[in-house]
Amino acid sequence: MKQDHLSFIAKDIQENLSFLLIAAVIFVAIYVVSYGVQIIIDRHSANRRTASSSVTHRITAIGMFSAISVILMYFEFPLPFLAPGFYKLDFSEIPVLICGFVFGPAAGVLVELLKIILHILLKGTSTAFVGDFANFAVGCSFVIPAAIIYYWKKTKKTAVIACIIGIIAITIFGTTFNALYLLPQFSKLFGLPLDQIIAQGSSIFHGVTDLTSFVMFCVAPLNFLKGFLVSSAVLVIYKPISRMLHQVL
Repeated sequence: MKQDHLSFIAKDIQENLSFLLIAAVIFVAIYVVSYGVQIIIDRHSANRRTASSSVTHRITAIGMFSAISVILMYFEFPLPFLAPGFYKLDFSEIPVLICGFVFGPAAGVLVELLKIILHILLKGTSTAFVGDFANFAVGCSFVIPAAIIYYWKKTKKTAVIACIIGIIAITIFGTTFNALYLLPQFSKLFGLPLDQIIAQGSSIFHGVTDLTSFVMFCVAPLNFLKGFLVSSAVLVIYKPISRMLHQVL
């Protein structure tokens, strides 16, 4: 009996380590792609001022925005009328997107990662790291395309277009990624059967009968709402903050 218990613990640790390894590989891939795109934009964009900003300035800004993002994560809240309680809405992507707009998509990815690491160190994880990884990956799906578009051409029009594309990206990617990977992993690592997760969705929307309908009714609207609210906030406050950053940094 004791041997079976130890085998179960060893298997559980192995599954968690495998998940963290996959998460690390995905981060490296995301960062390499975003950094490569940023280099191309820096070489060809007319916006040379940000491209030529010193490494020290970028590191300072990344650290500052990461700290603000962590603080905003503490104010996360569930939306019980829209999704089960383990899904929470926060506005930590606001400083991430601002940093991406100013310093490029790679800087946004670093802020997104540092935000998650600091949050885990300060608060721990309540979702076997799946929720933390989801926050990072889904957040990047919103920030990267938006940051690329605006960083390439910094105008009011492209800012709006960038945010619209970001909203579409987070809605589609967040929904698909939850269905294909995140929810099955959460079920396995957290020990909550998928049937129970779907049942929680059914208690909110009667149309939820399987995993596909769950992500369509619960996850997609939540991601769309987050993208819309974050975009609206950034479009309002970005210019004053950008001018201040250029003066300070």
